[in-house]
Amino acid sequence: MPNRPVEIGPAGLHTARALEHLRLVRGLTQHQLAARCTALGRPMANTALSRTERARRRCDIDDLVALATALGVPPAALLLPWPTHAPASHATALSLTSIQEALLG
Repeated sequence: MPNRPVEIGPAGLHTARALEHLRLVRGLTQHQLAARCTALGRPMANTALSRTERARRRCDIDDLVALATALGVPPAALLLPWPTHAPASHATALSLTSIQEALLG
C-alpha cells in the first residue's frame, strides 16, 4: 500500500503564515533566516524554509523551536492564527499570557 502524504492541518497553516509574516516584519530573507537556524545548530536550507512557508513541508518541533528562536518569539507564537496583513507592532506585542490564552482557550 503506497504511503499517502499527511495533510498539513490548521496549526501547520498558521505556522506557515506566521513564519512568513514575522520574517518579513524582521526584514529577513529566507536565506538569512535559514542561516540563523543553522547558526543555532539546526541546519536548514532556504528551500526547506520556502516549502514550510508555502505549507508544502511540515514543520517539526525542532524546526519550530529553532525558527522561533531565530525570529525572537516564543515557539507558541508561531502556532497562532495571524492576520494576512497584520501591522508590524502586532508581531512584537504578543505576550506569553495572550499566547497561553489563545492556545488554552
